[in-house]
Amino acid sequence: MIAKKRLIGLTLTELKSAVGALGMPAFTGKQLAEWLYGKHVGSICEMTNISKNNRERLEQEYEVGLLPPIDCQRSKDGTVKYLFPVRCYEDSDYQPESSFPEKFVETVYIPDHDRATLCVSCQVGCKMNCLFCQTGKQGWQGNLAAADILNQILALPERDSLTNIVFMGQGEPMDNLDAVLRSIEVLTAAWGFAWSPKRITVSTVGIRGKLKRFLDESECHIAISMHSPLHEQRLQLMPAEKAMPLQDTIELLQQYDFTHQRRCSFEYICFNGLNDTPVYGREIVRLLEGLECRVNLIRFHEIPSVNLPASDEKRMESLRDYLTAHGVFTTIRASRGQDIFAACGLLTTERQSHSSATSHNAASIK
Repeated sequence: MIAKKRLIGLTLTELKSAVGALGMPAFTGKQLAEWLYGKHVGSICEMTNISKNNRERLEQEYEVGLLPPIDCQRSKDGTVKYLFPVRCYEDSDYQPESSFPEKFVETVYIPDHDRATLCVSCQVGCKMNCLFCQTGKQGWQGNLAAADILNQILALPERDSLTNIVFMGQGEPMDNLDAVLRSIEVLTAAWGFAWSPKRITVSTVGIRGKLKRFLDESECHIAISMHSPLHEQRLQLMPAEKAMPLQDTIELLQQYDFTHQRRCSFEYICFNGLNDTPVYGREIVRLLEGLECRVNLIRFHEIPSVNLPASDEKRMESLRDYLTAHGVFTTIRASRGQDIFAACGLLTTERQSHSSATSHNAASIK
């Protein structure tokens, strides 16, 4: 399948360059940005302040490029998991004229009183292969271009209710950093969505070089996957510990200011008797001394063929209280969407194929 070039995912500079190549004035690029990211139109023909002739010229080479979700599952707690088709590439470069296999990612919408958070994916599968994560068991099948990251937002039925976005879906954001940063630029630029970067949180295991670049080029919140404060145990849980040990990650974070609006947090899945005892609490306190941050404790959700025991509520509360009492503000994250396999660590599209996915009833998405 050969696609037209997609307009979503292009920056203002790229939009101006695109229209310039077609002999149109540069201000047409600004008009495109407003239609795409301000008014969220789905087709070029809706861009009525661009001349009909120019719209026809654009349509010869470009499309807006929105791909609606093809399936959704609704949890009893209000969480909604969407299945989005994506044009998956072997790297994050924009390759609009390439043929592509159709793949899929899962995206989770989490309403909570006056907040509505969207958990977006940045890769099909993941290279990190964390022991406790279903996405890692899928393996890595490709990066998403910025267009497919933004499509999860623009084509979301609840788009206008969103208050926050977290890059905590499928994939490791630092492993597809160019596309993630491009997406953040569109979300936060005055010509784009004009969101505050404080509405966006990016989660990572920590990748040497990439994490520093993200901290330098973005003002979004950062969430580090810790899961154990001990090197050997974290290495068993998370192979990425070998390339960038947690100690090195913390030393890097200590070079940045998290005392004002930007927030640094650590994600910590609790395993019964393995990482939730007082010795782990003491080691976490020691590691994080002097760093302005918080810890989010997360319930482990069982996945096939992984023999890890989940902590019970009492043990998690005890660890939370210990950390908070010793100066590390700690919360227990509410588990959402477990009944539809939308909770932390459960996202996977390994069993999806083009034929099976398109057989879903898209009419159920409202």
